[in-house]
Amino acid sequence: MWAPAALAVLVTLAPGPATAPVRPDRSEIPVDELLAGRILGLGRDGAALVDEKEVLAVTPEMRAFLDEEVATGAVGIFKLRQLGNAIIHAPTFRLEYDETTRTAAATFQARRGNCLSFSNMFVALARQLGLKASFQEVDTPPDWAFRNDAFVLNRHVNVLVDLGSDGEHVVDFNMDDFRTTYDRRRISDARALAHYYNNVAVERMQAADAASALGYLGKALAKDPTFSPAWANLGILYMRNGHAGEAEASYLQALKVNPTDLVAMSNLSWLYERQGDLERAAYYTKRVAAHRDKNPYYHFQLARQAFRVEDYDAAIGHLSHALRAKKNDDQFYFLLGLSYLKKGDSRAARRFLSRAKEVAATDALKRRYASKLENLLAPSQDGDGPR
Repeated sequence: MWAPAALAVLVTLAPGPATAPVRPDRSEIPVDELLAGRILGLGRDGAALVDEKEVLAVTPEMRAFLDEEVATGAVGIFKLRQLGNAIIHAPTFRLEYDETTRTAAATFQARRGNCLSFSNMFVALARQLGLKASFQEVDTPPDWAFRNDAFVLNRHVNVLVDLGSDGEHVVDFNMDDFRTTYDRRRISDARALAHYYNNVAVERMQAADAASALGYLGKALAKDPTFSPAWANLGILYMRNGHAGEAEASYLQALKVNPTDLVAMSNLSWLYERQGDLERAAYYTKRVAAHRDKNPYYHFQLARQAFRVEDYDAAIGHLSHALRAKKNDDQFYFLLGLSYLKKGDSRAARRFLSRAKEVAATDALKRRYASKLENLLAPSQDGDGPR
């Protein structure tokens, strides 16, 4: 499950020269002025914003739920399992995914939300039980969606529960799609709040509520000034209201705190193209392409596209590139094995499908790959099938 992190305008300019732009990458607009948003004239005073204490607040109904579902004497892993079963597996709870970001209490009441909503609720409930629960960012494959005239780059957040001698356990609303091979990092509550406020700002921007969007972006950056998606979204808010200079300054600030922010780079390239500064636009487009090319999941996506159109040589090439950057992802080996199988090379297919089984992180995945191996590579009854 996914949380919208930043709106972006994707660009398709030719890469152009690798030289630096003629003008320096800085703006004369102070950060405080960008955050104040006075030029927008939006009247932020009237916007009712969610207070940070509300985000993880536990209601009496939530406490009653815990009293009913988790045994009083349960400790450690047993307490975590009872909580997880009550939320994820119990038919009476029926938690469903939607794209709205909610507080812990609102998620519990609605039984709906995105990955950040679920994480808010689970962290709040787990901490109420005395469990050591934290948020963590997960570097899942890049996922772009188009909603309400803008591209949204989705990012993922889930929960890490530290049980001491019983180890660390990941809790994710969509565990079937979660992989331990994804890079991930524990984050502070302040960073998680920045995610929350930034998400809500995106939702308010898409609903044409610019005043609330500005207020929530300000709260996100107050919690974590280094959270580049909020700076990129602030730039989009300015751009949508016709203030290109402030938009440029916001995008540049995003890159100052995170030089690898692809959304900020893409939007700067689009902005400079509109202004006729093609050299500068091409410079940022080339930076986007360079960072994207280093991402193994970008090549995995290209491999999947090539596989769908039966260009198995191209799929193999992209997967080989992906595996040079990340050697322990079973998805890469599995698709590589299928690609060789489609080419008629059963020996290579068996090797890579077996490797997928070896590096798979869970027993469920290992069983899945073992079944695929048996079904895909089993000899035919007349003995002429692949060996």
